[in-house]
Amino acid sequence: MPTLNKIRRVRTPRRGPDSAGPRLLRLRIALTAFFAMDGFLFAGWVVRIPAIKAQTGAGAGALGLALLGVSAGAVAFMMLTGRLCRRFGSHTVTTASGAALALSIVLPPLTHSATALGLVLLVFGAAYGSLNVAMNSAAVDLIGALRRPVMPGFHAAFSLGGMLGAGLGGLLAGSLSPTVHLLLLAAIGLLVTAVAGYGLRAHPAPEVPERLPAAGESRPHGGRAGRGRGLVLVFGLIALCTAYGEGAMADWGALHLSQDLAAGPGTAAAGYAVFALAMTVGRLTGTAFVQRFGAARTLIAGGATAFAGLLLGALAPSAGAACAGFVVAGLGLANIFPIAIARAGESGGPDGVAVASTVGYGGMLLGPPAIGFLAEAAGLPVALTTPALLAAVAAVIGYATRGAHHAGRR
Repeated sequence: MPTLNKIRRVRTPRRGPDSAGPRLLRLRIALTAFFAMDGFLFAGWVVRIPAIKAQTGAGAGALGLALLGVSAGAVAFMMLTGRLCRRFGSHTVTTASGAALALSIVLPPLTHSATALGLVLLVFGAAYGSLNVAMNSAAVDLIGALRRPVMPGFHAAFSLGGMLGAGLGGLLAGSLSPTVHLLLLAAIGLLVTAVAGYGLRAHPAPEVPERLPAAGESRPHGGRAGRGRGLVLVFGLIALCTAYGEGAMADWGALHLSQDLAAGPGTAAAGYAVFALAMTVGRLTGTAFVQRFGAARTLIAGGATAFAGLLLGALAPSAGAACAGFVVAGLGLANIFPIAIARAGESGGPDGVAVASTVGYGGMLLGPPAIGFLAEAAGLPVALTTPALLAAVAAVIGYATRGAHHAGRR
């Protein structure tokens, strides 16, 4: 078996997507479409949370428990999705999960109680989590074949989709009911899944030479296997800290603007839209930043920037200042999660992606009820300072484990 350093040298960027051939380019376009659709559908649901909250009559605590269904469903299916990817291939699972996500988004506006909302969000979350593991696993394989750290570009598509979904939601909030709006999004999602899914199924996953074995595969050197599993968990913890912040902006940002800062429906939706726009800009430049400064420095700087932005967004006295904080937070958070998931995939294959994603989405699992209960006890602005603290923790972990990032560049 080749040494670890030799494996890492094989993964050193050497050529761009054009030299990798038309097949890899088509795969990259199809995967980008799935990432964009994922963000588009999720943002469409997010901007209708205030209307669905009013429809169900839920308080902050009850809404927090209901929103827990998204993360609980996602976490429950993530490890299963890793196994399904090994058995059926990440391309097939990505297509099936995309269709399930598009269909399940129509369920939340049909509910009229917090309990019913929580139950249907379990289904929505299961589809969302499965799609995220499957398409990230497919992206890790493609990145290995391209030999360029392009994971931020895929997540930029997710953020761009989120920006478009939130912007469309803001425009339609005053004219369409949540039911009609989300039915429209479901139709769009099924169309994208049909077209992009055909592109994935027509081209098998690329063979990546001398890739690291998956977390469950045997290795002759137990120390290396243990180190790989440890790195996966570390990157999962980093993902947890930042997923908590992303989830807070998604679940509570619009409500904070409308409830605490007297913003109208359009402005409240715009808050998440500018956050998604900042995430998009940050991720579009992420590959260049990682190549120039390295994964560790990009992660540390992102955590520190997110800390400042999230704190401003939570404690700002006006909607405009809070939106400015959301922009700064989006720029800071942009590349932390993609870096963590890509490194976990390099260390453990589909299982590594599944484990790190499961740990990472634990942040979203903890976030809704924690912020909801803190909001009832001390107010939503105070509760929204907790994502800032976890962003700082991510920066500290990134600094403490910077040697592992540097090793990946040898």
